[in-house]
Amino acid sequence: MFNVDRTEVDIPASLKERKKYDEEDVYNALKTIFFDKCYLCETKNPLSVNIEHLDAHQGDQDKKFNWNNLYYVCGRCNNVKLAKYNNILDCCDEHTDVFRAIKLCVPTTPKAKHIDIQAMNADPKTIRTTELLEEIFNNNNTINKQITAAYLRELVFKRYNDLLTQLNRYYGQDSSDEEKQDSLKKMKEIIKRDKPYSAFIRWCILDDEELGPELEPLMD
Repeated sequence: MFNVDRTEVDIPASLKERKKYDEEDVYNALKTIFFDKCYLCETKNPLSVNIEHLDAHQGDQDKKFNWNNLYYVCGRCNNVKLAKYNNILDCCDEHTDVFRAIKLCVPTTPKAKHIDIQAMNADPKTIRTTELLEEIFNNNNTINKQITAAYLRELVFKRYNDLLTQLNRYYGQDSSDEEKQDSLKKMKEIIKRDKPYSAFIRWCILDDEELGPELEPLMD
């Protein structure tokens, strides 16, 4: 997961009318602050986009139209979460570092059967969010979830492979200083919050004894 700053946009005007919470201005505002990424799986430019209530409204009109309760999510993750996971970390809470709360380990092959997801503390919301992400990335209970989870893991691996390309170049014995600096610059880009699966990539960097201390200050 990644942290989001709601103050970057104004509250959409249509929410004041309380007719629909998914008007175009709401979609556009959420798309902007969430970098056009699903806030749960971190897929960029998802084919199917929903507006999701972090705290399921269940008919409560205040929760239904509350700007602070609306989140940008892909159709698949919204279908997994529903009202079942109603007590999870809020990535828009400035006091919560959602990235460091849960360690996301990259798959080691494009056809990996499982992604390791670890809660880094015993907070109930962290545990519950970890369970949700576990279901998103690893659930094989139905053929549909099996296929889509496998595809999602493959997308994460492809992004990890982009990092490996830069790491091999950065640490290559025959790499010039110019090539190393170019790779470092590219790694600084792919760990940014607006990039796909950046939380996975950040944890890879943190495990690197040389690059971790250098790049961790950039992990906002």
